[in-house]
Amino acid sequence: MEQRIIDSIEKIVGKDGYSTKPADLYTYGFDASIFHNSPDIVIQPRTTEQVSEIMKIANREKIPVVPRGAGTGLCGSAVPIKGGIVMAMQRMNKVKKVSVADLWVDVEPGINYNDLNDELAKYGFFFPPAPGSAEACQIGGMVALNASGMKAVKYGATRDYVLGLTYVKADGEIVRAGTRTIKDSSGYQLARLMCGSEGTLGIITEVTLKLTTKPKKSAYCLCTFSTVHDAGRCIAALIAKPMIPASCELMDSISIKAVNKARGNPLPDSEALCIFEADGENEDIVNRDLKIIEEVAKGTNATTVTSSWDPKQIDAWTDARKSVMAALSALMPGYVSVSLADDMGVPISSVPDAVKAFQEISEKYKITIATYGHAGDGNLHTKMLVSPENADEWERAVKATDDIFDVCIDLGGTVTGEHGVGIAKAPKYMRERQSELSSIIAIKKAMDPNNILNPGKLEQWEGSILKNLRYPCEEYM
Repeated sequence: MEQRIIDSIEKIVGKDGYSTKPADLYTYGFDASIFHNSPDIVIQPRTTEQVSEIMKIANREKIPVVPRGAGTGLCGSAVPIKGGIVMAMQRMNKVKKVSVADLWVDVEPGINYNDLNDELAKYGFFFPPAPGSAEACQIGGMVALNASGMKAVKYGATRDYVLGLTYVKADGEIVRAGTRTIKDSSGYQLARLMCGSEGTLGIITEVTLKLTTKPKKSAYCLCTFSTVHDAGRCIAALIAKPMIPASCELMDSISIKAVNKARGNPLPDSEALCIFEADGENEDIVNRDLKIIEEVAKGTNATTVTSSWDPKQIDAWTDARKSVMAALSALMPGYVSVSLADDMGVPISSVPDAVKAFQEISEKYKITIATYGHAGDGNLHTKMLVSPENADEWERAVKATDDIFDVCIDLGGTVTGEHGVGIAKAPKYMRERQSELSSIIAIKKAMDPNNILNPGKLEQWEGSILKNLRYPCEEYM
């Protein structure tokens, strides 16, 4: 990057507001995906006005800009594959105002998810999507990816709580979209359009979130099964009862074995298990729902059913579930767990068919595939174990990924339920959204005519995803 541009940026954010040090550039070339590419500069703005001034420079000079939260994304959304600017938002991290009477909170994009909920808990409210990266992820990134997690089955995803937001356009114009009202039917919903846009349409600098009351009581039920198909049937039967659990997690035998090996056997050894949460205003409501869960589980061939109110036991179960991704990398020496087909969504009733198909795909390509996820809302994760230096294994893993995505699309589902598209899902995203692509391309062109906002991602991706790998496979680095 030319020194005159760096000098202009320094006048906006100060000497401590940017870096061109090689170590920093290398670090900000990663997110939690399999991809890497270093930017030319990392900028850490403190205000919307600073973001606006930087975007004016970037648009004039046609410099790519990739906004970044905590870098917890799994699809490469925050990887600057075209170089340029990484706009790291962690210094914009304030809760600006909590309006309990109006049921909203204004926050900056760099506020951490758990920190926000700690503040909201003082008022008896919470922001419920509960991503697996809650300890690290930031609200701006959650909005950009429409993130969610364990509690989405009952409480919904990030988009369901965004009342309004402020964003900066590619040309530097500052836009306030949406409202601070619970209802809004005033024309196009640009605030919701920004949810899931992955930094391709603007830089989010403030978010107004709807508040909801925090349940006072909760308990859990862990059910084991002799097949993962039966576990899937249990989930579909429970939802159809109807009974909506606060969370509903599925793990197959590979996931269970990995966690037990890495974490000292916190889970019962079985072919599959489900962990259900019931919550409510009092114990009677929770006990009523636990009884329904137990009855449905037994009716779908559960081998054991264990309910608990004990916080230590519940923490052990939920920590075990959250540790699946990391634990899988310790399961087979010389192999790593990689995020390829990691975040599909299918209709809830199709969960049994989907998990059965995943097992068949694993056998077809001789790739170890673990299946787990927030199956109560049809959101399934798979992780593949590959030898990172073996090009043949990468190629078989990508073929398996393609088949998994095709199964989900054919079942009426999506390639991504909560992680976004980025790079890893881009080819099959274009198949899924084929009839919408011309509209998507037109919106992108209208909002970013110079194509500087996170270019090359989503519908702009070309070819195989085996590019810019962060792993030491020389053919694809």
